[in-house]
Amino acid sequence: MDGHASRRNEGPQVVACPDGPFLVRGDVDIVLPDGTPVPRTRKTVALCRCGLSTIKPFCDGTHRASGFRTG
Repeated sequence: MDGHASRRNEGPQVVACPDGPFLVRGDVDIVLPDGTPVPRTRKTVALCRCGLSTIKPFCDGTHRASGFRTG
């Protein structure tokens, strides 16, 4: 079995990128604090962790210019 097939069988995944966004893979509902569902058009999305993205809850790469660090 190749790596892609085994990853599909693992189910949803959330990966914290060092000094960057959370990558969300798989069938996961994303909702805002008020309960509003966030539409997804991709199987993998990057969610903002720095709080500076102009397209929240998604990451726009602003963390790089801002010097955001997770550690």
